[in-house]
Amino acid sequence: QVQLVESGGGLVQSGGSLRLSCAASGSMFSIIGMAWHRQVPGKQRELVARITAGGNTLYADAVKGRFTISRDNAKNTVYLQMNSLKPEDTAVYYCNKIPATYNWGQGTQVTVSS
Repeated sequence: QVQLVESGGGLVQSGGSLRLSCAASGSMFSIIGMAWHRQVPGKQRELVARITAGGNTLYADAVKGRFTISRDNAKNTVYLQMNSLKPEDTAVYYCNKIPATYNWGQGTQVTVSS
């Protein structure tokens, strides 16, 4: 079973930036699409951004223009560069394949203070 390990979260002031990383085990990484999701307590997990195996990207309206998803197939890693962070971006961030059929990792907490 593929393991996903998210990292890079933290506490940042409004307007700040963070770069999240998601390392995936296994040999299929380069041929699968990957996505970042986020979840706040009491709410459903929501899609933030996705990237296909070919590098095509798609973003949720709430993060468009502020977040950038990218991938490094040599490192089996997908990234999420988050700029101009807002308090409403506060959540636990998770990655998964497209569709999200891997076991979810522990996520990484992002907290944006106002």
